[in-house]
Formats: sequence, structure tokens, C-alpha cells
Amino acid sequence: MTVLVDSNVLIDLLSSGGDWQAWSETAVETAASRARLAINPVIYAEISVGFDSIEVLESALPRSLYLREEVPYDAAFLAGKAFLAYRRRGGVRRSPLPDFLIGAHAAVRGYELLTRDAARYRAYFPTLRMIAPD
Repeated sequence: MTVLVDSNVLIDLLSSGGDWQAWSETAVETAASRARLAINPVIYAEISVGFDSIEVLESALPRSLYLREEVPYDAAFLAGKAFLAYRRRGGVRRSPLPDFLIGAHAAVRGYELLTRDAARYRAYFPTLRMIAPD
């Protein structure tokens, strides 16, 4: 079993004193005790804005804990279709595509997604299994 860890959860872990830090720490520890944790380049890019160097980021996201995976091409296709559905439903954000790439990656691989943003993912990936706050 693999759990793809969304950037919002990782940001919680790497920031001190945030409202969601305790929830995210517990959720990551629980997931890691029963599954492999993974990230992809989209998640990595979103996290990277908070770091001055790749070396510091690599230290914060150790490869021994977070498997690095590429976004599969079929996930990229699914993400594009989900984004199109979002726009047709009246979505106004012009660049939520990273979230769709993350959700589609987890969906096509059959992974669980650990996130705090379950509502959007549920709307566009209804079969996606998630670990999210109640």
C-alpha cells in the first residue's frame, strides 16, 4: 500500500505552530506505520518555495521516508479532464492544475491520498481513497 502525501500536509509538518500541525504529524505517522509514503514532482515543487536550497529540502523530505514518483501519463490525462470539468462547472481559478495532477496520480495508481483538502478531490475523483480530517 502507498499513500501519496499532499503538499498541504507536508507544509504543516515543516512549519512550526500551525493550526493543523498536530493533525498532520499524527496522520503521517499513522500512514507511515502501515504504508509507503510517496511524493511526486508537483508536490516537491509546491514545497520547495519554502526552502533556500535543494539540499535543505532533501533533508526535510528524506528519501528513506518519502518515495519519489513521477506523475504517470495516464494521470496527467485524467488531471486535464478533471480540470476541464472544473472549468465547465464554473471554476474560476486558472491554475489549480497541480491539485488535479496530485489527485489523478493517486487515483490511477490506486493510492490513498493524505490531504487536508478533501472536498475538491472528492468532487473530481470520487473513487479516490483519502485520509483527511473529518
